[in-house]
Amino acid sequence: MRALRIRNLPDDVYETLKAMAAANHRSMPEQVRHMIEQEARLANNQGLSEARAWRIRLAGRPLGDTVEDVRQDRTR
Repeated sequence: MRALRIRNLPDDVYETLKAMAAANHRSMPEQVRHMIEQEARLANNQGLSEARAWRIRLAGRPLGDTVEDVRQDRTR
């Protein structure tokens, strides 16, 4: 696995990453790796192809009326 070193990171960016890592119960390297992986997937349009696959998989299925379902649940 490759390694990446980031230099000259502004203090405010470092502190923001540190806070994000703590909020997500991750270490700093895990948080940064997670963010980089997300951006790389978006750049490769992997998210779009996954959404397209779900649309195809769900095509033709009857979808309920969510608003009506909530209204019925409220009357119970």
